[in-house]
Amino acid sequence: MSLSLDLTAAGAREALRPAPAPEKPSLIGLAREEMAQALVAAGLVPEKQARMRVQQLWHWLYVRGVSDFAHMFNISKDLRAGLERHFSIARPEIVEEQISSDGTRKWLFRFPPRGAGRPVEIETVYIPEEGRGTLCISSQVGCTLTCSFCHTGTQKLVRNLTAEEILAQLLSARDRLGDFPDRDTPAGAIVPAEGRKVSNIVMMGMGEPLYNFEAVKKALLIASDGDGLALSKRRITLSTSGVVPEIYRTGEEIGVMLAISLHATNDDLRDLLVPINKKFPLKELMEACRKYPGLSNARRITFEYVMLKDVNDSLDDARALVKLLRGIPAKINLIPFNPWPGTNYQCSDWEAIERFADFINNAGYASPIRTPRGRDILAACGQLKSESERMRKVDRLALEAMMIAGHGEA
Repeated sequence: MSLSLDLTAAGAREALRPAPAPEKPSLIGLAREEMAQALVAAGLVPEKQARMRVQQLWHWLYVRGVSDFAHMFNISKDLRAGLERHFSIARPEIVEEQISSDGTRKWLFRFPPRGAGRPVEIETVYIPEEGRGTLCISSQVGCTLTCSFCHTGTQKLVRNLTAEEILAQLLSARDRLGDFPDRDTPAGAIVPAEGRKVSNIVMMGMGEPLYNFEAVKKALLIASDGDGLALSKRRITLSTSGVVPEIYRTGEEIGVMLAISLHATNDDLRDLLVPINKKFPLKELMEACRKYPGLSNARRITFEYVMLKDVNDSLDDARALVKLLRGIPAKINLIPFNPWPGTNYQCSDWEAIERFADFINNAGYASPIRTPRGRDILAACGQLKSESERMRKVDRLALEAMMIAGHGEA
């Protein structure tokens, strides 16, 4: 008996398409012990060889920046073929790369779906400065915090990023910037003592890092591993809006530099600007800062303070800020507000920012005014937002053209 199918029916052709091949797990983002277990479980190496093989792979992945098993020349062809069958070390898709007039770069990365989800996109920014280069890394797709002045906060949370996806931003940036050694560079001469294009990383991109603690912890411990990417923990800064319980864990379990997205000196205003303050008010936040492990004049906490016209930029606000931070070794980054479509805030006048900075400096705190970077490509602080709720391209290009003509001012 023959069987015929009506392929004109809605969804019929789609139903006949073969299911996509299951995604191979990545070795990127695994701790050494996890990588060893994965190799043994796949039947690729005996348990007694696992530690040695992990050391080889770690070198290729994080020192040389290899993204193809075929380029791991001191590993046998058979093992390379087995690794290729079972695992992935591929980079994410770069959907878009933009380069600002000031040299800032912004990448839009697309990651594959997880489980039954859809592909997701996030933005990562590289800021070159004299003597260093800083990579601003995202930890979530979207954000839950809805800070009223922040463009990223207008995008709903889609999901947390994995440790692999957090590290992939760093690896991809080093690829694009030529920050890994050439394939033929001899062993023993492959890690420059200075001159790395990515010398610092900041967890200040999309999302609240401490709401994705375990993945962020794993990624940062790999990034600071001395036998791999080898970033000093003093060159890694994690910025939080004030998830108090995880601040203690950050100091104890990760040990990186801490930044607090502060922006107000009293609970009423901070409740409005940074709504997580309703859950963890300033008294609790300041107590956690005072108890941050390793806190000293050499390891100060950075307090980020966005300058909003007629909102938080008066000399009374400056006095209150000095009083609030008394006794905490601190640096205060004053951030001129970066405009975005639909915001009701304006950047403080430059004279007001300078008066504020002078008062803070005279009180004994370093208070640099952060130079706005990448405004013409919406790469500045608080401007990151991914494809899920992006502006139409024509609207974005029109906005960018307006901002370039106005030197980045709204």
